[in-house]
Amino acid sequence: MSTDRLAGETPPGQEAAPATAEARTPDDAAGPGGAEAPESAEAPEGAEAPGEGATGREEGAEAAASGAEADAVGSGEETGTPSTGAESVTPASGADAASPGAANGSPAPGSETGTPSSGAETAAPASGAAAAHPGAAKANPPSGSAKATADALAAAVRAVESGERSAASFFNEAPRPARPAAPAAQPAKGGPQGGSQAGPTGPGPEVTRQRTAQETGGPARPDGPAGGATGPAATAPAATGPAPAPRPAVRALPGVEGVRQVLAAGGAPETLAEQTAEVLGERAAEALSEDPWLLLGVPGVRPEQADGFARALLGPACGPGDERRALAMVGWLLEQAALAGHSALEAAALRAALAQRSVPDPDDALQAAIADGAVLVFQDAIDEPGGRARPATGDDEEEQPVRVLLGLDRFAMAEESVADGLARLLNTFEAVAEPTQDTAPAEDGEATADGPGSGETTAVGEAADESTAAGDTQVTDGDTPGESPATTAPTADTPATGAPADHAPAPHPARPSATAWEAVAAAAPSPSAAELIRAAAHSGLVAHTGAEAARTEPAALIAAARSLGLRAFGATHTENGRRRLAAHLTDIAADVTAAGSPDPAAAAVTVSGLLSGREGPGRDADGALALDLLVVLDAPQLDLETAALLVESLTDGTRLVLSGDPGVLWSAGPGRLFADLLAARFCPQVASRTPDFGPIGELVSGIGIGELSQVEAPGKEVVIVPVRDAGEAVHRAVQLVADSVPRAFGVPADHTQVITVGHGGAAGTRALNAALKERLNPGPGRFGGFDPGDRVAYAPAPGRTVPGTVTGADAAGLHLDCDGSALVVPREQVGTGAVRHGWALTAHQAAGTRWPAAVVVLPGDATGGLTRAWVYTAFSLGERHLSVVQGADQALARAVAEVPVKERTTRLRSLLQQSVQSGEEPTAAD
Repeated sequence: MSTDRLAGETPPGQEAAPATAEARTPDDAAGPGGAEAPESAEAPEGAEAPGEGATGREEGAEAAASGAEADAVGSGEETGTPSTGAESVTPASGADAASPGAANGSPAPGSETGTPSSGAETAAPASGAAAAHPGAAKANPPSGSAKATADALAAAVRAVESGERSAASFFNEAPRPARPAAPAAQPAKGGPQGGSQAGPTGPGPEVTRQRTAQETGGPARPDGPAGGATGPAATAPAATGPAPAPRPAVRALPGVEGVRQVLAAGGAPETLAEQTAEVLGERAAEALSEDPWLLLGVPGVRPEQADGFARALLGPACGPGDERRALAMVGWLLEQAALAGHSALEAAALRAALAQRSVPDPDDALQAAIADGAVLVFQDAIDEPGGRARPATGDDEEEQPVRVLLGLDRFAMAEESVADGLARLLNTFEAVAEPTQDTAPAEDGEATADGPGSGETTAVGEAADESTAAGDTQVTDGDTPGESPATTAPTADTPATGAPADHAPAPHPARPSATAWEAVAAAAPSPSAAELIRAAAHSGLVAHTGAEAARTEPAALIAAARSLGLRAFGATHTENGRRRLAAHLTDIAADVTAAGSPDPAAAAVTVSGLLSGREGPGRDADGALALDLLVVLDAPQLDLETAALLVESLTDGTRLVLSGDPGVLWSAGPGRLFADLLAARFCPQVASRTPDFGPIGELVSGIGIGELSQVEAPGKEVVIVPVRDAGEAVHRAVQLVADSVPRAFGVPADHTQVITVGHGGAAGTRALNAALKERLNPGPGRFGGFDPGDRVAYAPAPGRTVPGTVTGADAAGLHLDCDGSALVVPREQVGTGAVRHGWALTAHQAAGTRWPAAVVVLPGDATGGLTRAWVYTAFSLGERHLSVVQGADQALARAVAEVPVKERTTRLRSLLQQSVQSGEEPTAAD
């Protein structure tokens, strides 16, 4: 055994956490003490923690943040304080409000919150001539009303969090109407002005909300409508005052050229023009000139860069209290939290993050963002000590404790879509007919009809639940309400919803009987596989857990279902995983022949290929996937948006099995779908009893329960290589890949994968890839830094990594060979960082893929990125050999024993539990 004691120091790039001390993913290394890693001038590949300065987002975030990885936009300092020259002007009576900018009846978005404040902005304009300064009269009344509203909302949020006030009363109060352009940052037509500020107090005066009603005629964000204000807002001029804010000297041109012009005027690199135009839409130039902080919506742009850009465009009147800045900052912080895995943030964490970003009044900023519709508010029940949310009772006067969460609408919609879709699959599932001996003993002659069309009633659903509860299968109350008893169900007369005739050989869904299901379960290759088959027979949704060896069980289920005439497919996260599943299906085919499919491996697809239509059965006339049973392997890698799209693509009555190893890292995107599903106990759960054998399997199994111990490795399957520093770690890793592993195990260098904690640092992926290229494929990097023969990792979408090898390049882009498939990456994607060298990857990038040999590098400067889940994932990637370059010393053992995972703030678990409770209520009433 060559498993020396795992000692050393710590790894480089690390997963940094957001303000909530939650999900951190090791991508870019955070500097010591939580400071942001100075990765040259690149924009961070990971998410910046919304409350901490350090946040390197690991793997999946690099694609999301890859757009603007080069130049710093503007200066790196925070915005200066606003100019005091634009103080409020008290209007003379009789000539103060005739202009649109005055305190008239229109609910102009010039209020503090961006929506009309109730009662404060409805004063009729005074009779007489219009004021000479249109924006002057708007200062005092709207400012006081908006401030009062902001204070009221902030107090309400604090009251709910502290338990002093009823959550129901807070959420039942009618909110102030939000403008339709919710997701958009509304630009102020006149630029920032100080007309609504009565006078500075303290060292730095705050510039209050500076949008005028005229902005409603301006551009909206891509997702929102173009208008929204009422009254004469469309013609309101910019507010006037002693010191009007500077504006760009040249009117912006339309299209990308206009964006390039505005960027140049603000000192930003013009290379961002195309990406900015894509993010902000066809009126991007006008929107950006009105609201420079919209630049924060471009991936890779940081707040200090956007502040410098705004200062260059707007002049000294722009400051940290600008309401447009606060609104953009709220959205940016939530986007960064999403890169770190959160689907929402607690209100207190977001307030702290805003304060850290120099927003003078975080409560007011949150209130404005909520009123503007850019942020949604949720109340999430706090779990009881037992782990489940306390069910709400109608006659209980005591309010259930809740936490207030804030999130972006697209993640909230995705999370709710997943919860609704999973509940739909459970509730629309038609239970199979049970054998006749399980029915009521009365009137035996009627109870002994053959097949599923015999008219069996409620006893069938009860028997189905009892069958699902066998062994380790755990049936919760959530699966019962939707299982309707199997009445007469002749398959020839009940076609699948929308299934066209050309989807032969199964134009109508097969309805195997309980006897048929039991027969294939009895023939399963293992007891755990038989248990999974029985669970899938009696429930529309099943969760299956197990490690690598347990992947044979979903394969057995797919083969069994296809032998019964069902359209069954298995979807994996990666192409490598698809090939492993196809191999299992081929091995099983000798014993279980897949009906109607001469090639059993055709049932193995990737999730991306299935959704795009490149692989699998395609879609029916209604757009649903034309299948009867779908098994998703690598379920922990499903992010919320992909899961929502997948569940929405399944028609009513389809069986869905989510299978995966609960010990591995969660998805690179926001959410923790598989963990939330298991914690909610929403559906039957089958825990595999098939262990992973061998020294690597034994080591990984121990890590899974928090124990890092030595294992016997007579064939040097596991080798520990102690190192003193990061430089030595890089040297030893290159030596292992290039010499030691090929000589000792016959595994070539291109079949050995190096894994490290993050991209940055002295032993991150960048440093390791540079050293490995120099040794294995030296070259000048003729094609955007790449040469033919380079191993690369291509990220076509956030959270997806496709390994490949460079074969050449031309005007079309970089040519890759990805597992035998030719792929061309467009030149613009190569320039934005979608392609990286791939000899060394992070654990998130490598999740779902296995190699004959793996070299895991744990340098001493990245202990902050180590968790049990990270170590479990990285150590399980080698099939035949694992080398651990250990410089983390005792931090490795501590991480395995004490840091199971970097937590994430999500809502899916509570949504699923609420669905279960709502399904139980009618039964309780009976």
